[in-house]
Amino acid sequence: MSPAIRTRVPRGVLLTVLAAGLIAVGGCAALGLKHPASAPYPLPTIDRPSQTSRASARADGSTLSDEQAQSALINETDLGAPWTATRGAATWRDGLLKARTTAGECQRLLDALYSDELLGAPARVAVALDDADTDAQLRYQIGARRPADVDAVLSWLRTLPVQCARFTATTETGLVEDVQVMDAPLPEVGDARQGLRVTLATTNDDDEEYLLTMDLAAVRVGEDAFALTDAGLGDVPNDATQAAVQIGALRLADIRKQGRVQV
Repeated sequence: MSPAIRTRVPRGVLLTVLAAGLIAVGGCAALGLKHPASAPYPLPTIDRPSQTSRASARADGSTLSDEQAQSALINETDLGAPWTATRGAATWRDGLLKARTTAGECQRLLDALYSDELLGAPARVAVALDDADTDAQLRYQIGARRPADVDAVLSWLRTLPVQCARFTATTETGLVEDVQVMDAPLPEVGDARQGLRVTLATTNDDDEEYLLTMDLAAVRVGEDAFALTDAGLGDVPNDATQAAVQIGALRLADIRKQGRVQV
């Protein structure tokens, strides 16, 4: 058995007001979770660039400098305890996310999750945070893609709860995973957005059951976009995802506005 997946979560599943329901894993079966329709936060104001704004010198159309893009990232202070700066790649990444399937577009999803390229290309800037209580990990990135390309990715993500609602995949160590993909509503922020919840359930040769739960979100704010995954073994409460989307959209919109004022 791969050492990447030997350790199981020792404590019970935490429930939050934003994540209701339980996942029960039996063999290779996983039941879906119910999520809130959206976080109860006000909508950020996304100012449209004026005709006098400076044209972008970047191929992706962003008007943000590298320093501004870095400032648009969320951090552990935004999410509060128990979130801290990451200690490194999560142990389950190689053991459970590196997998193959013959189910068409579903391989593209698995590859994007493993490579951390939800927007279809390497991130411009990125950060990873760890939940010290549950060993969940949140990975957040500012993209480097044109708005039309981001919208194409969002359109593709919207198809996955149908195209990849349930399929099987096989890890490099031969574990067969039952993968389910569900729509996950996000706060109504930015100009376009899409959220998904992905679960990967498997049982090893010793009849030990594993469940990897991943929330993912992609949001476009004007000419810029961000994406995130919030994942861990067992159930993953949805509150960190909701908060990160809300805070991230507000911060990115604010930094974009500041950048235009400085022109």
